[in-house]
Amino acid sequence: MDFELNEDQRAFVALAGEFADKALAPHAAQWDRDHHFPVETLQQAGELGLCALYTPEAAGGLGLSRLDASLIFERLAMGCTSTTAFLTIHNMVTWMIASTAEKAVWEKWREGMISGRLLGSYCLTEPNAGSDAASLKTQAKKVGDHYELTGSKMFISGAGSTQVLVVMARTGGEGPGGISAFALDADSPGIEVGRPEDKMGWHSQPTRSVTFDGVRVSAHQMLGQEGEGFKLAMKGLDGGRINIASCSLGTAQQALNLACNYLQERSQFGRKLAEFQALQFTLADMATELVAARQLVRLAASRLDAGHADATTYCAMAKRFATDVGFRVCDQALQLYGGYGYIREYPLERHVRDTRVHRILEGTNEIMKLLIARRLLAEGGEL
Repeated sequence: MDFELNEDQRAFVALAGEFADKALAPHAAQWDRDHHFPVETLQQAGELGLCALYTPEAAGGLGLSRLDASLIFERLAMGCTSTTAFLTIHNMVTWMIASTAEKAVWEKWREGMISGRLLGSYCLTEPNAGSDAASLKTQAKKVGDHYELTGSKMFISGAGSTQVLVVMARTGGEGPGGISAFALDADSPGIEVGRPEDKMGWHSQPTRSVTFDGVRVSAHQMLGQEGEGFKLAMKGLDGGRINIASCSLGTAQQALNLACNYLQERSQFGRKLAEFQALQFTLADMATELVAARQLVRLAASRLDAGHADATTYCAMAKRFATDVGFRVCDQALQLYGGYGYIREYPLERHVRDTRVHRILEGTNEIMKLLIARRLLAEGGEL
């Protein structure tokens, strides 16, 4: 078992690191303060292929593995957590359309989505269907050769500033089997977006509700077959959980780096903070948990790439563990900074705010525990 990165992976991480350090990190605090969605920077990412990392090569993407993409997202998040998180969402939407849409539908958006000129949002969550996504109420009624969408979605990242939507809607009866997926233009008649949510973190990307009022969608814009929407959504979320876990890893690593530097620079009681054993122990625990989380994320990504029977379970474990650890490491780094960590002149408070939501989205960590436990009980405790 080889834990070392290969030459290509090291090159991808180096590319991501250069982009993170030059295009993301210098602006992250300002984007956070101004609630600015950096469209121009996302287009720069597209020029490097970062908007279609695991979209198949045959469809115009880089065709990388989920493990490769995880490595890239982790390094990008060291520059700006919020912007990288949106990049992961756009990558998921791009991959889903490229992999499941009719060729003509994908060709319509292909160049724009790969380049970052057209950005995508993923519309699954509803006001009364969060963790219980299979109970969603948005309807897609068949009328001749098209469908009419009616309903609403909540907490949609990028909504109002993106051009392409992937929408899960009910075309059949109750339960997951009655859900289908559609790709449509965000400016289609009948679509309205709500006000930007005033969020705790993730300020460099807008989050809004989206309402559909008899939105006409061609039957050709369905992704996959009728009734396959929930299956596609869950398949997308397996990768999404790896992606957001990777963002937690990168942000936590940046917080740990900052904490190490701070302890070596600041003195109290006539000694460098780094000389206090209690603080050394804290750093050791932070680093150990972070390394453990990183290995679990990479294992889960490898299982997903291999189509392992328990890939969903491993993705759930990785998401639960890495997002909890990532938030805890950021919080501990802030504690090591003392009062300075709590003010916005330093990035620690932003890292804490931005990683907190990772424990909620892509399925809450409580739902991850349910997925893991159910699989364990079905297999008698072994995976």
